[in-house]
Order: sequence, then C-alpha cells, then structure tokens
Amino acid sequence: VQLQASGGGLVLAGGSLRLSCAASGRTFSSVYMGWFRQGPGKEREFVAGISWSGGSTYYSDSVKGRFTISRDNAKNTVYLQMNSLKPEDTAVYYCARGKGTGYGSSWYRLAKTDQYDYWGQGTQVTVSS
Repeated sequence: VQLQASGGGLVLAGGSLRLSCAASGRTFSSVYMGWFRQGPGKEREFVAGISWSGGSTYYSDSVKGRFTISRDNAKNTVYLQMNSLKPEDTAVYYCARGKGTGYGSSWYRLAKTDQYDYWGQGTQVTVSS
C-alpha cells in the first residue's frame, strides 16, 4: 500500500488549497481515511476523517467549518479542501489509511494516530499573514 499526498504550497491567509491523496491497493474503498498535520515543534495532530463510504466525516475543532474531507473510491483518492486558511494551519499534512472499516468505533477513537497503519509522505502547507 502506498499513499501519495499532493497539493500543498504557499498561500496567503484567507486563501484556499486542495490536498489530494492517491492510494494504491484494493482495500481503499473498505477502510476509513484520515488527514493529520504536524507543525514545527508540535506533535502530529488529527485534522479530519472520513468513513469508507464517505457518509460520515469528523473534524478537529480547529478546522471545523473551514476544511472539508471527501473521497472518490473509484479513483482511490481522498481530498482535503481547505478554505479560510490561517497562519496557524501551517504544517506538513499527512494522509493515512485506517486499520479497518471503523464499525463500532467512535471518531474520538479513530482520531488517534495508532488507528492508522499506512501514511503518506506528507505535503507542506505554508500560510503567510
């Protein structure tokens, strides 16, 4: 399994970016997916998650209302649309593949890094003020 994240870059505060994560492997459509980020000197933190079908999504409080996660199972790709970007959104963004379907688990649990088994290489997002 490989995850290839792309779409990062430098943007002014208030701007938008769309991240993409292309996954290899036949099990993509049956697992939940997540986006995490790691800012300078900070721990990796959960940003957004999406169920295998796309019918359930979950966001951290810091991005709720500004970011939207989505997926296209036909293309084995998950997206993160980021609007109204702030300087504090500056980080390396990572996509990650969930360990299973997520049935019976709360998003509170699925937001933890140990619930993901494959990680992309990361894409840098820099928001200037």
